[in-house]
Amino acid sequence: MMALAAMEIAHRTIDAGGIATHYLEAGEGPVLVLVHGGGAGADSWGNWKDCIPLLAPHFRVIAPDMVGFGATAKPAPATEENPEGYVYDQPGRNRHMADFLDAMGLSQVFYVGNSMGGATGIGIAVERPELIARMVLMGSAGLPIPPKPSPDLMHNLRYDFTMEGMRRVIGGLTGPGFVPSEELVKYRYDLVDRPEAKAALGAINAETRKGTLNYAEDYVARIGQPVLVVNGKEDGVSILPRAYKFLELIADSWGYIVPHCGHWAMIEATEDFCTAITAFFGKEA
Repeated sequence: MMALAAMEIAHRTIDAGGIATHYLEAGEGPVLVLVHGGGAGADSWGNWKDCIPLLAPHFRVIAPDMVGFGATAKPAPATEENPEGYVYDQPGRNRHMADFLDAMGLSQVFYVGNSMGGATGIGIAVERPELIARMVLMGSAGLPIPPKPSPDLMHNLRYDFTMEGMRRVIGGLTGPGFVPSEELVKYRYDLVDRPEAKAALGAINAETRKGTLNYAEDYVARIGQPVLVVNGKEDGVSILPRAYKFLELIADSWGYIVPHCGHWAMIEATEDFCTAITAFFGKEA
């Protein structure tokens, strides 16, 4: 087993469908792709830095930043003044992530998607099924449950680009017992404290309000891959009824509910989460 202290996490960039896409990479073995969520200040490092040392001894871990997030390119959004700009909707994220996997020469990967990253996995699993062998949907978006954004999600949709606003965002995404470090708050705040990041987040949130994160139930039911649905018991954004609906719709699915946990199982319950997904993917590894 790889010594965690000696493990290096590489930062790399690749062209994915014309978008300069940053990703982290560590470890060897079956390919495991980790895709972060869509909250203000989200990126691959913030989501997965604590998980990668636990997963890399078993897998070749690849964690990209989605378009508009982290160190990946942030094209100018489409507006009335700029109709040729980039549309930050869910179909666009699906295409970008499929382009990323193609550019990396990957197929039949193990895929983990948190929230918006889960919705992205759903689109790829249905439209490009050869790219994903097994998938974990963790606190996943993709179904209109609840039918309107929850108060916890509204902290993100109304983010005001202040440190206090970022604390509210994190509070809405985590369970009541989670206390974020000032380092985490500052890291996420800094990631969106730039004009291009603010413009991208504004466009992403505008599309989220339109409901473009959601799929029809019969679309989700087309997923043919084995899926593990992971959800925090206290997740106020992706609530338990949504997890149960995924289990109802996806024929080949298992459920794993994490107690005392909100929307961030990978951060709030890192070892528990990594143990569960390693066992799930180990069925095929």
